[in-house]
Formats: sequence, C-alpha cells, structure tokens
Amino acid sequence: MSSLLQSFVDPKKNWLARQHMKSLSKRLRNYGLRYDDLYDPYYDLDVKEALNRLPREIVDARHQRLKRAIDLSMKHEYLSNDLQVVQTPFRNYLQDMLTLVKREKAEREALGGLPLYQRAIP
Repeated sequence: MSSLLQSFVDPKKNWLARQHMKSLSKRLRNYGLRYDDLYDPYYDLDVKEALNRLPREIVDARHQRLKRAIDLSMKHEYLSNDLQVVQTPFRNYLQDMLTLVKREKAEREALGGLPLYQRAIP
C-alpha cells in the first residue's frame, strides 16, 4: 500500500479514520462483538480455513459472541453499560492465522499447485 493511502486509513494520523474507528467501536461494544467476528466463513474460504486451524475454545467464544449479538439484535436491546465497558472490540484473534493461510495459498499458487479448497457450485 502506498504511504499516502496508509496515512489516510491510519486512525493515528487521520481525524476521519479516528472518528470511524470510534463509531465502529461503539457499535461493536453495544452487542459485545469483536471486529474479527464480522468475517464470514461462508463468503471467504480463507476465513473458514483459518477458523478451522484456531483452537476450539477461541472458536466457541466467537460463536457465543455471535449468538448473543443476534439475540440482542432480535430483542432490540444492547448490552448493559457495565458489560460494554469490559468489551475489547479490536483485540484480534483471527488476523494472524488468516495472514498465514493467505500466505500459504499464495505460495501454493506461485509454485503451480492446485488450491487446497475450491467452492463447488451445484
């Protein structure tokens, strides 16, 4: 990424990026979600592979957060304020594994190998 684009999306350097990050953080805290919970394993097969490689307790915690968020959304409610304070919306648990999976996929394609997984449309 160019340095101009990096400085544009960096919340430390750009006021608009900082405001967007605050807004997103507030919305994620309302439901008790983390940013990595927003990745969809049905849309991106790399995310599905990364989730398969994570420890079971991390994946279970992700599912519990998603279930709680869906339940709160259906009830048109938010988490209580004392629970919102302890939420950590930008603590990553998926990014490192996702980076590793994408790097392995790129290496495999560069060597001319077949992809490990393909989406089959019936």
